[in-house]
Amino acid sequence: MISYLAARPSRDVIVLAHQEITRQWWATRQRFDLYVSPVVLEESALGDPEMARERLRYVEALPVLAAAERIEQVAATYFRELRFPEKALRDAAHLAFACVYAVDYLLTWNCTHIANAVVRRQLARLNERLGLPTATICTPEELGGQEDE
Repeated sequence: MISYLAARPSRDVIVLAHQEITRQWWATRQRFDLYVSPVVLEESALGDPEMARERLRYVEALPVLAAAERIEQVAATYFRELRFPEKALRDAAHLAFACVYAVDYLLTWNCTHIANAVVRRQLARLNERLGLPTATICTPEELGGQEDE
């Protein structure tokens, strides 16, 4: 989600719409207590140095959830049980931070491995077995961008 905030306007109309929805949501973020994980910071720092600085600027003031062995264990379980491909290891970590810390919402535009109906259902079942809560996983569009809805 942070990459949509910091990115230059896309030529792809769908991506451009997601960028605008994200910016609108960000303008109303005060309704929520926001947190990031070390994984978000790591991802934000990747790539073009100028864009990385811009992404990090958005998250620098947010509290960072502490990494712990339990997070690693849960992320490994998610990765294995949800049958994520190797490139989605960080996605399993995002889910683990959200569920272990019992956050209300996990906000993302990653509809392949996170905000995906099949993944949400499998994750809820898995968390029931693990005794963990399941965060509401959604896009900024689903969470709403209007202060007075």
